[in-house]
Amino acid sequence: MTKMKWYKVLDDKEQLPEGRVKTVTAGHQGICLIHFEGKFSALDNRCPHQGGPLGEGSIENGMLRCPWHGWDFHPCSGLPPGGYDDGVPTFLTKEEDGAVYVGMEEEAPYEETVSDVMVKTMTNWGVDTVFGMVGHSNLGLADAMRRAEKRGELSYFGIRHEGAAAFAVSAYGKLTGRPAACFAIAGPGATNMYTGMWDANVDRSPFLALTGQVDTQVLGTGAFQEVDLVKAFQAVAGFNHAVHEHSKHAELMTRAIKTAILERGVSHITFPDEVQIVKKRENEEAQVPEGRMTVQQVRPPVEQFDTAVCLLKDAKRPVIIVGHGARFHMEKIIAMAEIMNAPVITTFKGKGLISDTHPLGCGVLGRSGTPIASWFMNESDLLIVLGSSFSNHTGITPKKPIIQVDFDPMVLGKFHPVAAPVWGEIGTTCGMFCEAISGKTTSEDHREEIKERWAIWRNEKQERLKDDRGEGISSVAVFEAMNEVTPANAVIAVDVGNNTYSFGRYFECKDQSVLMSGYLGSIGFALPAAMGAWAAVRDSRPVWSVSGDGGLGQYLAEFTTLVKYNMPIKHVLLNNSELGKISKEQKGAEFDVWQTSLHNPNFADYAQNCGALGIRVEKKEDLIPALEKIRDHKGPALLDIVCDSALI
Repeated sequence: MTKMKWYKVLDDKEQLPEGRVKTVTAGHQGICLIHFEGKFSALDNRCPHQGGPLGEGSIENGMLRCPWHGWDFHPCSGLPPGGYDDGVPTFLTKEEDGAVYVGMEEEAPYEETVSDVMVKTMTNWGVDTVFGMVGHSNLGLADAMRRAEKRGELSYFGIRHEGAAAFAVSAYGKLTGRPAACFAIAGPGATNMYTGMWDANVDRSPFLALTGQVDTQVLGTGAFQEVDLVKAFQAVAGFNHAVHEHSKHAELMTRAIKTAILERGVSHITFPDEVQIVKKRENEEAQVPEGRMTVQQVRPPVEQFDTAVCLLKDAKRPVIIVGHGARFHMEKIIAMAEIMNAPVITTFKGKGLISDTHPLGCGVLGRSGTPIASWFMNESDLLIVLGSSFSNHTGITPKKPIIQVDFDPMVLGKFHPVAAPVWGEIGTTCGMFCEAISGKTTSEDHREEIKERWAIWRNEKQERLKDDRGEGISSVAVFEAMNEVTPANAVIAVDVGNNTYSFGRYFECKDQSVLMSGYLGSIGFALPAAMGAWAAVRDSRPVWSVSGDGGLGQYLAEFTTLVKYNMPIKHVLLNNSELGKISKEQKGAEFDVWQTSLHNPNFADYAQNCGALGIRVEKKEDLIPALEKIRDHKGPALLDIVCDSALI
């Protein structure tokens, strides 16, 4: 026998006057509660045609009218006029002690859905962090995530813009080598993720995109918010599929995550609305990664390896250049550098992979670099290039003999021939190099020369610190102050523009990790990326971000996200009320400067209004005390520094 359960929906019946309707909830059931002709009635809140909320309708001529398309139903029976069979289910009501109750059968035990199977597979694979926005076309999948979060298997962060979610997920992958998930509705929610997806794609960051979709039955008809997301994401996603009722659901999620990890790129799955709540098939279970992945310690081919070893043994002035692709292999690389006494240079994307305090560390090469790095490249007789794609911004010379090591054979000799293109996993290959050359090299010890070149550059920075036009603080002053205050083990997310070039040039890394939008170079990356970094490291490392005012303005509302989740991110803002890099480019190309000025709020006040700490600095001597204050603050904080756009 079915057991009836009564839910109080009004504490006082006077809350709903005669002739009015209201949406209430009984358990998980949405109810259209009606006060009509002296009694209360309860109908299913969903109109049977398009799901319109009947509780937002009205009584017209003695009939309940749907607010979406005007169809009528009797307020008590739920039947439509004219003898049609598309009526609305009704529920029992009663009044007790002035309150109103709705009675319905007790809810049956919950049955797992397709979404539950896929979310459980996702968390089994270690994808336990999601950034996104819940909306009408992803509610079934969102509910499965809610259950996973309740079980302690997943952390979900609701953002203010899906573009910020995508940058956060891209940064998470860059920092950890593992994917997080980005979550959005159909149509504009999904397309808002596109820039961040491309950032992950070009920077080889594992990324899982999960999107809602309109009902399958209306796909292709021009339905509200309908975009063919599989077609839209074809160019950016290496794995790109829609879920169907009879898909192999756990396998689909497994393939998506495996592809993201192994191909170091974007996987996308889209979920039509009705499929999300389909009950899972009998014996359909979530999958686990065991038995689905191989170790990735790929050893190089013998011929290319032997060629490289001969070059290493003969080199007198070898230099190692490390890029972003080498970020998880630095222990073996530094061991190799110490055997060879070789200077270690990084690309800008690789900034911080070796400490600038290390006796062999020589900073960044290229447009964002220092004279130290370019000196040693120019004076070298062999370049060992590890995990770099030879970007034009880096400027690795093709005029030197080059050993290039990369896991992707298409990157080897990409733009010009190299002396030894070595295909292999970088850590494994460098470990083999160490064994092959230990005690057999003839290279010079460059440590004293490196020390001398750093002294020259640091003296130059001290001279530049004296520049002051009275129109704001210089970039060199900002980053020299950050050198003193920023925690040595911080993760630092940077943006694009003159502020970032100056960061590359003037900030000296210790054990910090640096995140950036490398090959895409997307403005607005820094703050959302810091959110992704914080989700990855939590309280184990401090997280900072650095941007210009143009970049911060892109995702300024995410400061409320920092406050909501108490992300103690420290944002350093170089504020010159201008898109300074664009002004510089216009001048360099002999154009007039046009439309690069910005009208800004007081960003420190804005941060305060969001519930964070905000400090504004206009004098150089106030920099270090202000940086120390935001560093020591327990929650999110912003330092708004008024800068001179000419002093970069």
